[in-house]
Amino acid sequence: GICFFFFSSRRRHTRFLPVSWARRCVQETGTWGSKKKQFKNFSMAESQEIVHFANQPKLFGKWAYQDIVVEDICFKDYIAVSQTKVQVYLPHTAGRYQIKRFRKATCPIVERLVGSLQFHGRNTGKKQKAIRIVRQAFELIHILTKENPIQVFVNALQNCGAREDATRIGTGGNARRQAVDVSPLRRVNTGIYYMIKGTRDSTFRSLRNIAECLADEIINAAKNSPNSAAVRKKDEVEKVAKGDR
Repeated sequence: GICFFFFSSRRRHTRFLPVSWARRCVQETGTWGSKKKQFKNFSMAESQEIVHFANQPKLFGKWAYQDIVVEDICFKDYIAVSQTKVQVYLPHTAGRYQIKRFRKATCPIVERLVGSLQFHGRNTGKKQKAIRIVRQAFELIHILTKENPIQVFVNALQNCGAREDATRIGTGGNARRQAVDVSPLRRVNTGIYYMIKGTRDSTFRSLRNIAECLADEIINAAKNSPNSAAVRKKDEVEKVAKGDR
């Protein structure tokens, strides 16, 4: 944060004081002063002022974050929508989430949806185009459901990730498939991937544009409907894993 230089007349050193302390000193004494006693009574709790926004951040200036609920407790830490830091106006934070393992769990969840649209070479790097698609899809979701599209997307994401999967155990001729539980972060990752893949397939060589297909996919996934490609893929993966228990 911003700090003021405070020059003490008794000791030859410079003290760094938060703006809130300096402001209170001026209000109480009418001067910057050099009395150390003025600052001894200020606790650290008082110096950490609660930030109140003049206007609460809303996605695209329309969709509020305040009432979004993540019902499944295992996703609380992996669907980033409730922390103040991830409540952004635009899903374009330019964060380096790939640098460290698990850091992408702190990326705004809508931005992860935007990032997954930028696949297959010709779409790489076209983030403004991806943001426009998501913005149009959210408008359609609101028109069709009369609900906050962020909440609809969060509900859809909880229904799209497979809870059980199969992996290879052993090497060479002794390899076999074993059913395993899937971590919450991987469920989020695969859920977003399945939704976008289903959207891309349904809009290919179709009269409907990708925003319309994305809106339908999210709405159907939120209802846990088999019309959703992501829900169908999740059921298929879980069915295969069940046979490998």
